[in-house]
Amino acid sequence: MSHHSLLARLRASADRLQPQLVTWRRHLHAHPELSFAEEDTQVFITERLREMGLVPIALAGTGVVALIGGDATKPCVALRADMDALPIQEAPGRAYGSLVGGVMHACGHDVHMTCALGAAHLLAAFADELPAPVKMLFQPGEELLPGGATEMIAAGALRQPTVAAIAGLHVAPDLPVGTLGTRSGPYMASADEVYLTLRGPGGHGALPHKTVDLVAAAAQLIVSLQQVVSRKAPAGVPTVLSFGRIETVGGATNILPTELRIAGTFRTYEEEWRSSAHAWIERISRATVEGLGGEVDVDIRRGYPALCNDEACTAIVREGLVSAFGPDRVGELDLRPTAEDFAWYLQEIPGTFFRLGTANAARGITAGVHTPSFDVDEACLSVGALAMAVAAVELGHRHCA
Repeated sequence: MSHHSLLARLRASADRLQPQLVTWRRHLHAHPELSFAEEDTQVFITERLREMGLVPIALAGTGVVALIGGDATKPCVALRADMDALPIQEAPGRAYGSLVGGVMHACGHDVHMTCALGAAHLLAAFADELPAPVKMLFQPGEELLPGGATEMIAAGALRQPTVAAIAGLHVAPDLPVGTLGTRSGPYMASADEVYLTLRGPGGHGALPHKTVDLVAAAAQLIVSLQQVVSRKAPAGVPTVLSFGRIETVGGATNILPTELRIAGTFRTYEEEWRSSAHAWIERISRATVEGLGGEVDVDIRRGYPALCNDEACTAIVREGLVSAFGPDRVGELDLRPTAEDFAWYLQEIPGTFFRLGTANAARGITAGVHTPSFDVDEACLSVGALAMAVAAVELGHRHCA
């Protein structure tokens, strides 16, 4: 079977798979599990892969790996899907809504798993015709630092056989259903957590001259730290420093607290600047708070690195998607300052991370990820399954040859 014939057969098979994909997705959506606790999800995925004639292996606790086209002596291509849900209470009214209180697939990982299962089903039917073996990676814990990708890598997911290139997709509620998006080079930001703890003697709010006003110090500190973005960041390197939580220990309307905690996020795209920014955050914090008479502890927890798509892999996958879906359905993505632990794989091997449109404004399906109302137009499922299968075939044909 020729390469072009294989792609045509995959396209023809994807549409027929749509009803099964809906069933799988609705089961996964109704039974979400939190990061590194995806036991039932692991069982479900394992059973589906076995039904395809594959031999799934548990990895990194609740992860699953399966090889299609099982020649372990040849370099392979990997397709990755994340498995975990979020601690969010889903909005009511859906027949397939979460059956687990306070837990929801609000980031589309149920869709990612379904598309990967669909791709595995499509590719397994033509295992003997694949240009390179394809390793399916179902990864736990994407939503929780240090990220399940680190555990999969440490457990050997990229070895035996060696993974030469990797691809993954993510839902995009800002793109219309049926469309896809790619971007070469820097795409998603690094993400670090910033925790600042201010301390002082506290005292009566009517007598601030006799104590240290940590609330006023915190207000000045938050404003001062924006200098990191506006005056210290190199030109051309997008940078975000945002604080989402401020809380006092003690304090009241007329009592100045003895302790105040600030928590935020720092995001950027360049590693050398990332480290320099951490030093600036600490330096400005100490100078500001100590200058007002208080003390401050600075705790910056490094999160996921910036996600940088390999130019060659992205070009290969984009060309395949355009061939499969047409140029009008494959767009160019903008920089996105959210983070993804898929970046860890790209620190090890070349690959690409692309987007799957899931929105349908006419049906009111437009809510963003990480919200209780998030949902997808399920017509995206066969598109995503085919897109992942095409990515594997194209990378195998042109990157592993």
